[in-house]
Amino acid sequence: MQKKLHIKKGDTVLVIAGESKGKQGKVVTIDREKSRVIVEGVNLVKRHTKPDAKNPQGGIVEKEAGIHISNLMLVADGTPTRVGRKVENGKIQRISKKSKGVIK
Repeated sequence: MQKKLHIKKGDTVLVIAGESKGKQGKVVTIDREKSRVIVEGVNLVKRHTKPDAKNPQGGIVEKEAGIHISNLMLVADGTPTRVGRKVENGKIQRISKKSKGVIK
Protein backbone atom coordinates (compact mmCIF):
# COMPACT_ATOMS: atom_id res chain seq x y z
CA MET A 1 0.00 0.00 0.00
CA GLN A 2 1.28 3.46 -0.87
CA LYS A 3 1.79 6.12 1.79
CA LYS A 4 -0.68 8.99 1.90
CA LEU A 5 1.20 12.23 1.44
CA HIS A 6 0.19 15.86 1.97
CA ILE A 7 2.06 16.94 -1.16
CA LYS A 8 1.48 16.11 -4.83
CA LYS A 9 3.53 16.60 -7.99
CA GLY A 10 3.16 20.17 -9.27
CA ASP A 11 2.42 21.70 -5.84
CA THR A 12 4.30 24.76 -4.63
CA VAL A 13 6.07 24.03 -1.36
CA LEU A 14 8.11 25.90 1.27
CA VAL A 15 11.19 24.33 2.86
CA ILE A 16 10.81 24.59 6.65
CA ALA A 17 14.04 22.87 7.74
CA GLY A 18 17.55 22.20 6.51
CA GLU A 19 20.11 24.09 4.45
CA SER A 20 17.50 25.42 1.98
CA LYS A 21 15.14 26.68 4.71
CA GLY A 22 12.84 29.49 3.54
CA LYS A 23 13.06 28.66 -0.18
CA GLN A 24 9.97 27.93 -2.27
CA GLY A 25 9.69 25.79 -5.36
CA LYS A 26 7.55 23.47 -7.43
CA VAL A 27 7.52 19.70 -6.80
CA VAL A 28 9.13 17.86 -9.74
CA THR A 29 9.10 14.22 -8.55
CA ILE A 30 8.07 12.24 -5.47
CA ASP A 31 9.63 8.99 -4.19
CA ARG A 32 6.91 7.46 -2.00
CA GLU A 33 9.05 4.58 -0.68
CA LYS A 34 11.79 6.86 0.67
CA SER A 35 9.41 9.80 1.42
CA ARG A 36 11.65 12.13 -0.54
CA VAL A 37 10.77 14.90 -2.99
CA ILE A 38 12.74 16.78 -5.64
CA VAL A 39 11.84 20.48 -5.63
CA GLU A 40 12.76 22.87 -8.45
CA GLY A 41 15.70 25.12 -7.48
CA VAL A 42 15.98 23.78 -3.92
CA ASN A 43 18.70 21.64 -2.27
CA LEU A 44 21.20 22.04 -5.12
CA VAL A 45 24.24 19.74 -5.14
CA LYS A 46 27.28 19.61 -7.43
CA ARG A 47 28.05 16.40 -9.32
CA HIS A 48 31.22 15.63 -11.25
CA THR A 49 30.21 14.07 -14.58
CA LYS A 50 32.10 12.35 -17.33
CA PRO A 51 31.56 13.52 -20.91
CA ASP A 52 28.58 11.83 -22.60
CA ALA A 53 26.19 12.47 -25.51
CA LYS A 54 24.03 14.84 -23.49
CA ASN A 55 26.95 16.77 -21.98
CA PRO A 56 29.98 16.37 -24.29
CA GLN A 57 32.14 18.69 -22.18
CA GLY A 58 31.63 16.88 -18.85
CA GLY A 59 32.67 18.72 -15.69
CA ILE A 60 30.76 19.89 -12.63
CA VAL A 61 26.97 19.93 -12.95
CA GLU A 62 24.63 21.48 -10.38
CA LYS A 63 21.31 19.68 -9.89
CA GLU A 64 18.52 19.26 -7.35
CA ALA A 65 18.79 16.52 -4.72
CA GLY A 66 15.96 14.91 -2.79
CA ILE A 67 14.59 16.49 0.37
CA HIS A 68 12.54 14.65 3.00
CA ILE A 69 8.82 15.31 2.81
CA SER A 70 8.64 16.21 6.51
CA ASN A 71 10.81 19.27 5.79
CA LEU A 72 8.25 20.69 3.35
CA MET A 73 5.05 22.66 3.83
CA LEU A 74 2.41 23.16 1.16
CA VAL A 75 1.84 26.72 -0.07
CA ALA A 76 -1.84 27.27 -0.90
CA ASP A 77 -3.15 30.68 -2.02
CA GLY A 78 0.29 32.21 -1.40
CA THR A 79 0.52 31.20 2.28
CA PRO A 80 2.13 28.11 3.84
CA THR A 81 -0.47 25.85 5.44
CA ARG A 82 -0.94 22.45 7.01
CA VAL A 83 -3.10 19.99 5.07
CA GLY A 84 -6.21 18.13 6.21
CA ARG A 85 -8.47 15.66 4.43
CA LYS A 86 -12.23 15.72 3.97
CA VAL A 87 -14.52 13.25 2.21
CA GLU A 88 -16.94 15.01 -0.11
CA ASN A 89 -19.27 13.09 -2.48
CA GLY A 90 -17.19 9.93 -1.93
CA LYS A 91 -13.93 11.68 -2.92
CA ILE A 92 -11.11 12.64 -0.58
CA GLN A 93 -10.18 16.30 -0.92
CA ARG A 94 -7.24 18.18 0.59
CA ILE A 95 -8.26 21.04 2.86
CA SER A 96 -6.11 24.00 3.94
CA LYS A 97 -6.01 24.17 7.75
CA LYS A 98 -5.43 27.94 7.59
CA SER A 99 -8.12 29.11 5.16
CA LYS A 100 -10.41 25.99 5.42
CA GLY A 101 -10.59 26.03 1.61
CA VAL A 102 -10.19 23.12 -0.80
CA ILE A 103 -6.70 22.75 -2.30
CA LYS A 104 -6.68 22.08 -6.03
